[in-house]
Amino acid sequence: MALLFEVTDRIAYITINRPEAMNALDPETYRELSEAWIEVRDNPDIWVAIITGAGDKAFCAGADLKKTIPREPELWEFWQTQAEPILNRGLEVWKPVIAAVNGYCLGGGLTLLFATDIRVAADHAKFGLPEVKRGFPPGNGGTQRALRQLPYCIAMELLLTGDMITAEEAYRVGLVNKVVPLKDLMPAAEEYARRIMSNPPLAVRAVKELAVRSQYMHINDGLRLEAAISRILRASADAKEAVRAFAEKRPPRFTGA
Repeated sequence: MALLFEVTDRIAYITINRPEAMNALDPETYRELSEAWIEVRDNPDIWVAIITGAGDKAFCAGADLKKTIPREPELWEFWQTQAEPILNRGLEVWKPVIAAVNGYCLGGGLTLLFATDIRVAADHAKFGLPEVKRGFPPGNGGTQRALRQLPYCIAMELLLTGDMITAEEAYRVGLVNKVVPLKDLMPAAEEYARRIMSNPPLAVRAVKELAVRSQYMHINDGLRLEAAISRILRASADAKEAVRAFAEKRPPRFTGA
């Protein structure tokens, strides 16, 4: 299979499974990724997702050009905007997504990273948007998210040169949260997941949605939406459980209700 998917203790583990091709994304992988993200979005037993790549060389080296470039899409396909949606191309997933970057994170791999929430990188990982070297711009949000997530000059350096930066450089400019030895990569990602899952899941999803939408909304609209969602969640079972647990000096037991 091009993708491995399993759920353990409310964590969905998604592994791009093409190590022989540096975990590059071919049409089959894109299709399976779309199915995986929809499962993460819709399965109530999933609270957090962790995505990584198979092996120790690459998280994802981008699109498999041998399999994606030769096919010329039909013009009508341009308007199929919801066909096989993925995380970095229009699909709204409000559950937190953690990336465990185990090697090269290039092109479509980096645009996928841009769509995640928490990022841990192995110390040998490298990051880049090499599409300009091939004669076309980064797709799936590469040109749209780079300047929203990085300082202007850093984003433009990656976009215009197509060159790579190291894991330490990625940490320095705020592209990743933490850099660790490869052996500590998944434990670090899982530790983030456990910390997030100690909070009420509906509140976590509300925080993510409000924060993400704030990038595109007028602040007055954002403040109004924030107040509305806060009012709704104050009546939730988990909010009441949080108050009871605090009063009774015990760990809360959240259910997502």
